[in-house]
Amino acid sequence: MKKVFGRPRSIKDSVFHYCPGCGHSVIHRLIAEVIDELDIRGVAIGVPPAGCAVLAYNYFDIDMGEAPHGRGAAVATGIKRALPDRIVFSYQGDGDIAAIGTAETIHAANRGERITVIFVNNGVYGMTGGQMAPTTIVGQGSTTTPGGRNPERDGVPIDLSEMLAIANGSVYIERTAVNTPRNITRTKRAIAKAFRVQMSDLGFSLVEILSACPTNWKMSPVRANEWIGSDMTKIFPLKVIKDTTGDRVAVK
Repeated sequence: MKKVFGRPRSIKDSVFHYCPGCGHSVIHRLIAEVIDELDIRGVAIGVPPAGCAVLAYNYFDIDMGEAPHGRGAAVATGIKRALPDRIVFSYQGDGDIAAIGTAETIHAANRGERITVIFVNNGVYGMTGGQMAPTTIVGQGSTTTPGGRNPERDGVPIDLSEMLAIANGSVYIERTAVNTPRNITRTKRAIAKAFRVQMSDLGFSLVEILSACPTNWKMSPVRANEWIGSDMTKIFPLKVIKDTTGDRVAVK
């Protein structure tokens, strides 16, 4: 009998610690599938953050290097410059990349660093208890905004991907989601292209992925995924934000 579905080689045979309904496990699998299909497992290096995915090295069966909070792009830059033949990616949550890591990320994009950033946006600080994050949308409740985010008091959510698109060194930026089967398929395609941009030595690439956090959103997994489509995508629409690659991307 032909086997049509199984664990990717780039994922270890271990149990995820993520909460039920969390999108991190889906995203991990997609990255692992792409690494396998592009045949880059031997040269791929991941840089996990401080945050819910801090233990990502327990799950990816590739080389990994931990980064201090927010410094994923800086650490990835150092690894890539020291080992330019490797395919280096950082894996960062919204609290990590859009708050303490804003400067590192913007400057890496502006310099056109040959790295790939996976930006997981669940709109809250997940690991530390669900506080308001830079990406928490207006009206969204959190442990620090129990009445909802108030723009007069808290400002409006940061659209980091649009900001990075202005940088001359950014080449490919796309926003996707993992709330439906169709969006999961699109997310995998975006991750694959982001890696191919790096393999083609074109510049900085980033995929922002809207992901559910049922525990901190106080929703069921089903409702959380519905909420991404009904509310979150109104503020963070799913689209290719920047693509200047033309026909220069390597095709596997």
